[in-house]
Amino acid sequence: TGEIELAVDSLNILNTAKTPPFPVEDDIEVAEDIRMRYRFIDLRRPEMQKTLAMRHKAALAARNYMNEQGFLEIETPILMNSTPEGARDVLVPSRHYPGRFYALPQSPQQFKQILMMSGVDKYFQIARCFRDEDTRSDRQLEFTQLDIEMSFAGVDDVLEVTEGLMKRIFEEAGDIPVQTPFLRLPYHESMARFGNDKPDTRFGMELTDLSDVMADCDFQVFTRTLSAGGQVKAIAAPGGANFSRKDIDDLTQFVATYRAKGLAWVKVTTEGFASGIVKFFTTEQLETAQERTGAKPGDIMFFVADKPKVVADALGNLRLHLGKKLNLIDETQYNFLWIVDYPLFEWNEDENRYEPFHHLFTGGTEETLPLLDTDPGKVQSQHYDLVCNGYEICSGSVRIHQWDIQQKVFEVLGITPEEVESRFGYFIDALAYGTPPHAGVAPGLDRIVMLMRNEENIREVIAFPKSQQGLCPLTHAPSVVTDTQLEELSIRVDAEL
Repeated sequence: TGEIELAVDSLNILNTAKTPPFPVEDDIEVAEDIRMRYRFIDLRRPEMQKTLAMRHKAALAARNYMNEQGFLEIETPILMNSTPEGARDVLVPSRHYPGRFYALPQSPQQFKQILMMSGVDKYFQIARCFRDEDTRSDRQLEFTQLDIEMSFAGVDDVLEVTEGLMKRIFEEAGDIPVQTPFLRLPYHESMARFGNDKPDTRFGMELTDLSDVMADCDFQVFTRTLSAGGQVKAIAAPGGANFSRKDIDDLTQFVATYRAKGLAWVKVTTEGFASGIVKFFTTEQLETAQERTGAKPGDIMFFVADKPKVVADALGNLRLHLGKKLNLIDETQYNFLWIVDYPLFEWNEDENRYEPFHHLFTGGTEETLPLLDTDPGKVQSQHYDLVCNGYEICSGSVRIHQWDIQQKVFEVLGITPEEVESRFGYFIDALAYGTPPHAGVAPGLDRIVMLMRNEENIREVIAFPKSQQGLCPLTHAPSVVTDTQLEELSIRVDAEL
């Protein structure tokens, strides 16, 4: 530090060090694969040390809070049977039982529910979870979640506990003030206004439905889409009237990646409206579009006409893209909100069957459960997601605690009794012995720390992460194993490695 001077009597060299592959400094440009290959050097940087300390504080704050709320920390198995929950399982072969495999848990879902069936009132665990899915900026093959389950609890009970947990973690570990209670937004409203169910509400530019306005316009792209059951929606980009033709072409290519067939636009000026398609609309139609989108002189309105899902994907992602491009986002702000009132099922058009919107054990609302027999698509779930700044950091639900309801859900999903027995036999057996109503939630520790550190990549807040390709550049995992090891596991590898 320069504040202390030492008079040295003798000096022993404890160890020598090679020249590091990059300076141990912050704000340096080093390729990620090099940083991960020399992670032991990378972690010495001050910012990385701050991240490790913040992660420790977050886990400590969570553990202290849950203890104060009367929760028991209970460990659940890492080696379990394979019960796919949406992603692929990470499988572990058994040496003692050739041809049989353990699976690493995608979550402790069934075990924590069994704990509720076992007389445990409140459970939590800082759990390691594994999903064999493609990695991206906010996902890893292995991750950590704050797993929570409560007996005799409903939606409000879980949300209240979770809000208190978020407040404790963000304020103690990140020195970030959090106001509770959080806003609750119905799923369908979130999709309508933001194009997704994890909205970033730090800026506006919400999606506006103009289908009724454009129904009798002369622009055939719109009218044909509407006649086919599609919709027309728009957003208004502040200051976008200054966009060049190249800027607009780039944005058109951007929405094409979300299957949009085109991107119509109209600039709002002090003289009126400017665009090659203005002639296809009446002044009243354009003024209504301007009023609904909130566009002002100097802005630009972007329109997408297509199937509702394509419109939501294209405009929702365009909104996020423009929010960053136009610097509309306050990076110091943390906007929490719950997404609620999800459907229990979604229809798979390719396979002509229902699928669980979240997982098999999510409970439905008392008012809509009777529709399981007649119209399953209209059953509303008791699921809830916590979103902050465009990231889902928490997901949970009230669970099914009655065997007859669980059986009906299996029937709707086309799961045969034989499949139920082979995949969930132990769970169903426990469910039949007097299961209390219960509910839970599972905040992701990695994403929470990523948000508090204002990082955009989850690998920045994990000590030893996997690369985007699912590899560990430090240890070279996954690795080739010996023929002897494969023989012991009764495994033959056919493909050339």
